[in-house]
Order: sequence, then C-alpha cells, then structure tokens
Amino acid sequence: MTHAATSQPPPKSMRKIALASMTGTVIEFYDFFIYGTAAALVFNQVFFPELGAAAGTALALATFGVAFVARPFGSILFGHFGDRLGRKGTLVTTLLLMGFSTLAIGLLPTTGMIGVLAPILLVVLRILQGLAVGGEWAGATLLTAENAPTKARGKYALYPQLGPSVAFALASATFLITALTMSNESFVAWGWRIPFIGSVLLVGIGLYVRLALEETSTFKESKSATTGSKLPITEVFTSRPAAVFLGAGSTTAVFAFFYIGVTYLTSYGTQQIGLDRPTVLAMGIIGGTVFALTTITSAILSDRVGRRKMVVIGNVASVAAGLIVFPIIDIGTAWSFGVGISIVLGVVGIAYGPIGAQLPELFPTRFRYTGAGIAYNLAGVLGGGVVPLVAAAVVPLYGSLAIGLLLASVSLLSLGCTLALPHTDADSFSNQDASLTPA
Repeated sequence: MTHAATSQPPPKSMRKIALASMTGTVIEFYDFFIYGTAAALVFNQVFFPELGAAAGTALALATFGVAFVARPFGSILFGHFGDRLGRKGTLVTTLLLMGFSTLAIGLLPTTGMIGVLAPILLVVLRILQGLAVGGEWAGATLLTAENAPTKARGKYALYPQLGPSVAFALASATFLITALTMSNESFVAWGWRIPFIGSVLLVGIGLYVRLALEETSTFKESKSATTGSKLPITEVFTSRPAAVFLGAGSTTAVFAFFYIGVTYLTSYGTQQIGLDRPTVLAMGIIGGTVFALTTITSAILSDRVGRRKMVVIGNVASVAAGLIVFPIIDIGTAWSFGVGISIVLGVVGIAYGPIGAQLPELFPTRFRYTGAGIAYNLAGVLGGGVVPLVAAAVVPLYGSLAIGLLLASVSLLSLGCTLALPHTDADSFSNQDASLTPA
C-alpha cells in the first residue's frame, strides 16, 4: 500500500498539530534538563555531600547519565504501544510519567534527612524520566511528520526538534531567576526544588493540548490495512537493522555536543573557569537561542537540498567545532564562555534540524514509532550518556583539549554513518510502506 493519496490537515490544523507537538516536547525536555542543571550545580551537595565537590559532581552527573540507559527501553516500550494503539494516547502517557517523576524529585528528601535511601530514590526517579523521554521524541515527531504535506515535512518536523533548545533556555532562565533572588545557602537548602515542583503547571498545559489532538491519518490507514502479528521491535530488527544502527551512529555527535553543552559546560564554567552561576546560566540562554536558530534553518533547508546533505554539513562542522571550542572557552571570560557554548549548541542544530524528518523516513508506518525511537535513543546512550562522563574523567588527566579531540572523533563516526545512510525525501513514507508487505 502507499500513502500518496493520504489527505493532509488544512494549514490551520497543521499549525495546531505542530505547536502541540512542540509544546509537549518542550515540557518533557524541560523536566529532563532541570535535572541536568541541578546535577551540575547542587546535587553534589544535596545527595552526595561526603564525596567532595569533584567526586560529588561526577557522581551527580552519573545519575544524569542513568536516564540515557533507560531511554532505549522507553523507546521499545512506548514504541510498541505507539505502533499498535496510536501516537496520541502514548504521548499522553509519556507526559504524565515525566510529570510524576519530576514532581517527586522536587519533593525528595535529601541524604541528610533519610540517608542513603535518598540517592537510591533519585536514581529510580531518573530512570522513570529516561523511560518517558525515550518514548516522547518519536511520537512527537510523528505527529507532525505523518500529518505534514510531503514537500514540507522537514519544515513541520522541526517543531518538536525545537523542544530541546527552548527547554534548555527555559531551564537556564528558571535557575537564573532562583539564583538572582535568593542566597546560595537558600538555593542549596530548598531553592533548587522550585523548578521541579513548578513544572507541574507546564505538564497541565501540555496535557490539555495533547488531549485535544486527533490520531495521525497515516497511522489510521496503516492500522486498517495491516494484518501482521509480529511485534514492532521484531520487525524493526528483522527488516531494518541497518537503518537503526546507522541512524543511531549518524545522530551520536548531536547528542555528544548537546549534552556537553547543557550539562558538562555548566559545571565546567563554574568549577574550572571560575565564573559565577548567574553568568553561566545567562550564557546558556544565549546558547539555547543559537541552537534554535540553526535548527530552524537546517530543517527548512532539508526540504530543498535533502536531509542527508544537511546532516553531513552538521557533522563536518562538528569536527571543526570540537577542535576549536575549548581553547576559546579556556580564555576564561564570560564572553568567551558564551561564544564557546554557542558554537557547541549551534553545530548541534545543523544536524539536529533535519533528523526529525530523516529518521522517521527510514521506517514503514507500522513500526516507525519503534524504529525511529530506538535509533534516536541509542544515539542518546552513546553521545549523551557516555561522552559527558568520559569528559569529566579526562579533564583532570589530560586537560580540556582531550574533550575537543573526543568530540571531533565522535563527529567523524557520525559523518561515516550518515554517508552510509540511504537518501530520504518527501516520498520516503510511501516508498517505505510499499517496500514491505504486511506479514
């Protein structure tokens, strides 16, 4: 079957779908990122006080990385239901799970109150956050990609891609406000909890928006025509294994640069460079803005010149950025730090913008949620979970230049995987569905 004749929502409805997709993604990644910011700034004192600043920060960032291990499992779990039952209901579930986990972290007693149980519960809640985000991205992207006009899929699929940049800027702004309105002692004692508890309001907005959406027409048609009984995860790895692993490799550099920018550089700026917390957070807002601009530009251009070409450009730019960024940051001024974090996040957007269309275009409709989600979140484990931990370990031994070399190496890996991927375009959804007959 093909979907060439699938009816598209009118422009007004398409804008509503795109904004709803972005709203939910912003909220989920905001919840995800405030954890990373808190881990870099205060969790070493709150949950690991006996380890000292350096070791405590490393362990706090390790708890941040735990969620990346959970993310592929989230993509399998929620991908199964998203491919079998629908995109909309699955996305409501991921939003509720993220909201519950984030609120619970904001209310969690510290190690000084309940001892070792506190960091254990922190890790459990972090795993739940990882499961939620693991199921979020693919579903949010498919809401727009499967509804969008074929010649503007990159343009509309960029809306959920804006979620991380907007969320990072919002998370930085939230912590900046708390830093400017209370003493450091108050922030450590209770101020860090405000962003977590306050996120409940955002979750309520996101839930209202998502409940008003309808299921994608592409999924409805696929479900009515599919008679297969195979599990989506089984079909992914029997029919499209290369797409999963090459797609993950292609996206690994995106995650490496992004999470170095949004988590590691927050602690690096305060502890290694000696900048004050408000300055680091303010520069994070600037970096998030640059990330949003490059994401928008690249996604729109991908409709004209192709997804793969834009991702290749992003990976090549990342190689260069990895080699120059830490010499710039190590100048040690507020503005050099701002330029550095803008470079790190700016190159992310070049490759990140197109993958909202590219990864879904690699898989047929009936297991697209699962396939795109696994590829995306496997990249998250390697780039977002492993690279920041390695960075924290190598700086004391080899200096910051080692991080740049690590980032450049990961970018070369992603470049090779991107070149090995097939070209995808506006007709890829129809071609993918036609290439497999229902089991």
